[in-house]
Amino acid sequence: MFMAERFCKPEKKVLRILDPGAGSGILSTALVETLQKYFYNVERIELVCYETDSEVLDVLEANLEHLKRTSKIPLAYRIIPENYILSQSDDYNSTLFRSGFSAKYDFIIANPPYQKIPKESPEAQAMSDVCYGAPNLYFLFMAMSLYSLAEGGEMVYIIPRSWTSGAYFARFRERLLEHGRITDIHLFVSRDKVFDKEEVLQETMIVRVVKTRKPVKNIRITSSACNNGFDHLTQLQAPYTTVVGGVEKYIYLVTTPEEMEILQKVRAMGTPLPTIGLRMRTGLTVDFRNREQLRNKPGEHVVPLFYSHHIKNGKVVFPAGKDEEYISDEIPGLVQTNKNHLLMKRFTSKEERRRLQCGIYLAEWFPEYAKISTQNKINFIDTTDGSVMSPALVYGLYVVFNSSLYDAYYRILNGSTQVNSTEMNSIPVPSRQILEILGKKLMAGDDLSTGRCDEILEDILR
Repeated sequence: MFMAERFCKPEKKVLRILDPGAGSGILSTALVETLQKYFYNVERIELVCYETDSEVLDVLEANLEHLKRTSKIPLAYRIIPENYILSQSDDYNSTLFRSGFSAKYDFIIANPPYQKIPKESPEAQAMSDVCYGAPNLYFLFMAMSLYSLAEGGEMVYIIPRSWTSGAYFARFRERLLEHGRITDIHLFVSRDKVFDKEEVLQETMIVRVVKTRKPVKNIRITSSACNNGFDHLTQLQAPYTTVVGGVEKYIYLVTTPEEMEILQKVRAMGTPLPTIGLRMRTGLTVDFRNREQLRNKPGEHVVPLFYSHHIKNGKVVFPAGKDEEYISDEIPGLVQTNKNHLLMKRFTSKEERRRLQCGIYLAEWFPEYAKISTQNKINFIDTTDGSVMSPALVYGLYVVFNSSLYDAYYRILNGSTQVNSTEMNSIPVPSRQILEILGKKLMAGDDLSTGRCDEILEDILR
């Protein structure tokens, strides 16, 4: 019912509605009942439901037939037992957003399947223009729905929030924001309580999109105070340019004025890492795929392999007394020059206090090694030209990314527990000169705590 009430008052007498993954018809029912309750100016509803699950088709038919009998607004429905994506693919690829194409629907409401599919799958091939790598069905449904909407039409989807950032969804975001405008976003407190009986581990959101190129001043962002209800909502009117930002067109899911202030502070810092000659990369070694190269102790042609558990209290501590902390240097692609880095964990648990957990690594601490290796569950910052970062620069990067400000910023940017190097490389940071100054201040003492980093960083924000 909450999703159904996101739609605006329809101006048309005959309303065309699509539910592209109808299931038992619960969303369609909610929308029709909402139209009956509030919008008697609608004289006829034409509903199309796609569903391929043979076990639910009879239930869907019975529910829609009951809805038709009881509806106060004349209702005609059609169930299409076909794959929604593939059934539209010929039209999609021949008339993609060209003028003169008559789209079918005024309202689209959907809870699409959340499922990664191979890039060779028929659905991915049918919509290759919005795919990068192995796509997820949910955003293909959303992209096809945008295509199916009439100009000025609206769609309301409940989907994971993973599409809001990252390279895998870049083409989709570009398409969505070129032909549509986000007007409403609803966020849930808990990732595992939206669908009580399902194993949905991604954080979900409800989003309303209008098919238009007209500017939108604000986006209404609401969030639930309880896990699976809408009784206690927080609401924020956020400027469109605050939520939709940057060349990458990331969607920044702010929920409070304080979070908007965090965005403004970080955006005022400067430019992303690559523009100052630095880049975050993912660790080189996938350990379980290179078992034969792993070693339990040092030796000739053996180098340290750094894992996330080596990051302790702000520094990289090695060895940690565990198995397979070393690796043979015989495969060039698995080793890197031993030089100064800032290491960062790629994965944290949702219960942990911080998303960004980093450790200072200086080559001088391990002078006996010309090469080292990094396991792919950590990220590391290096120079783009192969030069060596000064210790002060590494410490300065630590001040920034160990601060409360940047941790909060990343949580707004990314709702998952994975720290993505692509996203990290998009975050504005101070200049190298300022980073060196920050680092020297941190090096003057022994305190590497977040509180100390906050104090140092606050000095340049005043």
